[in-house]
Amino acid sequence: MKSALAEIEFLALSSNRVAVLEALADGLHTRSELADATGASQPTLGRILRDLEERRWIARADGGYEATATGRMVAEGMTDLLAIVETEAKLRPVMEWLPTESMTFDLGRLRDATITVPSRTRPSAPVKRVNEALGRAEDVQVCSHAFNEGTLETVRERVVDGRQRFDGVLSRAAIDALAEDDSLRAGLRELVAAEGATIRRHPEEIPIAITIADGRVLLLVRDDDGVLQASIDTDDPEVVSWARSVYEEHWEAATPVEADEL
Repeated sequence: MKSALAEIEFLALSSNRVAVLEALADGLHTRSELADATGASQPTLGRILRDLEERRWIARADGGYEATATGRMVAEGMTDLLAIVETEAKLRPVMEWLPTESMTFDLGRLRDATITVPSRTRPSAPVKRVNEALGRAEDVQVCSHAFNEGTLETVRERVVDGRQRFDGVLSRAAIDALAEDDSLRAGLRELVAAEGATIRRHPEEIPIAITIADGRVLLLVRDDDGVLQASIDTDDPEVVSWARSVYEEHWEAATPVEADEL
C-alpha cells in the first residue's frame, strides 16, 4: 500500500510527469514533441523521462519514446483518478442535496455536466437554465414535483404554436398548486387541451425533478426545505437512459389529466 501511494504521489506532484506519461500512452513522441506539448524545459523533461524509464513505464523507440504496457496501465489509471477527483470537486457544493438514492448511474458520468447555482445577482439561474433549454427543445419529457409559472408559459407557448411535443408527469401537489391560481389554471388547461401535449397526474409525491429536452437531461436540485440549490444538465448516454427509466416508471403509475377537470 505504502509503495503504491508513493508512486501515486510521484506522479501527482508533477503535472508534467502526468502529461508526459499520458502523451506517450497515446503513441510515440520525440523529446521536442513532448517539450512542445508540456512546456517543460529540456533539463526538466530529461529528468522526467529518466524517472519514467527507471520505473519501466516508458521505453526508447525509433528516435523517441513510447509507453510500455505497464506505463499505459498507469496512465489510464491516473487519468481515471483525475477524472473522479475533478468530478467530486464539481459536485461537492451540491452533493448533500443530490437524490443519490435514486441516481443509479455512476456519478462519474457527471464529469462533463454543467452545474448552475443561484447567486446574489442571479438567484433564479438554475430555473432559467432549464427554461432556456425548454425554449429551444422540440421534444420534452418532464417528471417533477413542481411546475413553475415560467416553465408553464414557455412550454404552453411552444406547444400551442406547434414547435414542441411535451409529455409530463407531475405530482398531484404540483397540479393542485397551478389550479389554485386562475391565470395558471387557464394556462395549464390550454396546455392540456393542446394536440402536442399530454400531462399525467401521479398519485404520490415525486421525489425528483427531471426534464429531458431533446435528449439532454436537466435535473433540479433542492435542499431539505425545498429551496432550489442547483441545476445539473448533461447529455451523457447513461444519465439520459436513467432519466428516461425514472420518467417512464412514474408515467406508468400516473393517470391522464383532462382539460375539463381544471
